Amino acid sequence: MTSPRLRELYREQIIPSLKEKFEYTSVMQVPKVTKVVLNKGIGAAVADKKLVDIGVEELTTITGQKAVPTIAKNSISNFKLRDGMPIGAKVTLRGDRMYEFIDRLLNIALPRVRDFRGVKDRGFDGRGNYTLGVQEQIIFPEISIDKVSKISGMDITFVTNANTDEEAFELLKALGMPFASSKK
Repeated sequence: MTSPRLRELYREQIIPSLKEKFEYTSVMQVPKVTKVVLNKGIGAAVADKKLVDIGVEELTTITGQKAVPTIAKNSISNFKLRDGMPIGAKVTLRGDRMYEFIDRLLNIALPRVRDFRGVKDRGFDGRGNYTLGVQEQIIFPEISIDKVSKISGMDITFVTNANTDEEAFELLKALGMPFASSKK
């Protein structure tokens, strides 16, 4: 089996360029994406349990890996939410599946967003991780628009082992993340 295209790009071009830019002494210091987590909160699932199954099925279709339902940890009476109720879906990607998903996200899905001008660079958490919000699941070609009953979004978190947000920004930019030019 061949290695994903993005992993090869990372090994051959991104590692040497980041090593030179940040003056690392070892290849092991170069930051890398360790996992990608897709999370879909389904607020209407309090009333209709089948929505969680649909969310799990959509994430499984998009990623090619079985998604799991997320469970409420607290009871909130105002939202009619009880401890232990399913309220969302998530999937964690690592290795080859992760690189293939990032490749599809950057080259196929994001360009399909209406009026796309790049992703904002404000999604960093201070520890080198980046979260991107997607408003519609139909930007992924795996999802058939005819079978979608309700358009919903999701959060995609890129977890890196970078020490700073600047290192993570350069890593994601080198991988092809289309950051919008921000005026700071």
